[in-house]
Amino acid sequence: MSHSFRILILCTGNSARSQIAEALVWSLSCGQVEVASAGSHPATAVNPLAVAVLREEGIEWHGRVPRSVEGLEREYWDLVITVCDHARDACPVFEHARAAVHWGMEDPAAVSGPEEVRLEAFRYTYRVLKLMVRSLLELPLATMSDAALTGDAQAIGDQREP
Repeated sequence: MSHSFRILILCTGNSARSQIAEALVWSLSCGQVEVASAGSHPATAVNPLAVAVLREEGIEWHGRVPRSVEGLEREYWDLVITVCDHARDACPVFEHARAAVHWGMEDPAAVSGPEEVRLEAFRYTYRVLKLMVRSLLELPLATMSDAALTGDAQAIGDQREP
């Protein structure tokens, strides 16, 4: 492979699930995978509970700003992953992507109640995404065909359990 493997993770606001997934890919790949995240309607800030959970897990993620998906569809991506149903439906087509999959998940930011209840929703999201990202990074990404990458990456999203 003549380039580093590139993953783009999409969500509506790019403030919770996609930020956690981006942090996990970056951390678990030890920076060997180029990763970015974006949103179809980016929030004004990364959710502080996402930052708190990442910090609990030893990943410093402060100072990040949600970004728009606009323009990213013109870039080359090996894998595009949507982590919410709305982003899957609202995002542009990524014609230059080798593979695109959907790992739909509940939005932890939509959970209401006391802070500890909301924080536990973010912890759950982190645990699920960590298992999924770890499984993804165990694949022979550099040598997989586009069809195999699509099939195996989608299977990871379809089989998620915390």
